[in-house]
Amino acid sequence: MDHKELMTEAVRLATESVDQGWGGPFGAVLARDGEIVARGQNRVLLTGDPTAHAEVETIRKAVQILNPEAPSISPARANESTLEYAPRPEGSPDPVPERARMLQGCSIYISGAPCPMCMSAIYWSRIDAVYFSCDLDDTRKIGFDDTFQYEDFRKPLDERRIKVEQLYPELGANAYATWMNRAERHAY
Repeated sequence: MDHKELMTEAVRLATESVDQGWGGPFGAVLARDGEIVARGQNRVLLTGDPTAHAEVETIRKAVQILNPEAPSISPARANESTLEYAPRPEGSPDPVPERARMLQGCSIYISGAPCPMCMSAIYWSRIDAVYFSCDLDDTRKIGFDDTFQYEDFRKPLDERRIKVEQLYPELGANAYATWMNRAERHAY
C-alpha cells in the first residue's frame, strides 16, 4: 500500500469512530513495508478511558501482533523479556548501546496530528515515521486543543496547572537501586 492508501484507511477509521459514537475523529494504522500491521480508532467515549486514543490503541494492537510471545499474552514467559534488541541509532545521544526494538521499522498514519500523550507513546515505541492528515491548528478548530499542554510542559513544576511535586525520593531510590542491581536488565 502507498501513503495515500494508508492515510485513506486511517481517515476511514476516524470517520467510523464518529459515526459509531465511539470517540473523536481520530483513526490510525501502523504499517511495515507498506502492509498494515494494526488499526486503531479513538474509543474514549465508548470505553471512558481517556488514553483510548487511536494511536495508543494501534500501538497496543501492533505489539500483540508483532510480539505474540509477550507474557501478557503467554503467561508461561512471565519472567523473561521477549523484546529483541536493536543497536543505538547513529548519532543518538542515548548512553545505552542497545535497547529493545519495539516498533522500529514501522510507520504510523493518523487522521490528525498526535496529542502530547500519543506523540510520547510513538517516541517510546520507536516508530520510524509519523504521517498525519490534519494538523494541530485544524484539530484545535474542531475543539481538540492541546496547546495548553505543550505550553504547560515548558513551565517549572511549581508553575503548572496540575500540582506536580516530588515526595520522598529516598523511597523511590530503592526501586531504582533494585533495577540497577538486577544482573539481567533488559534496556527498553
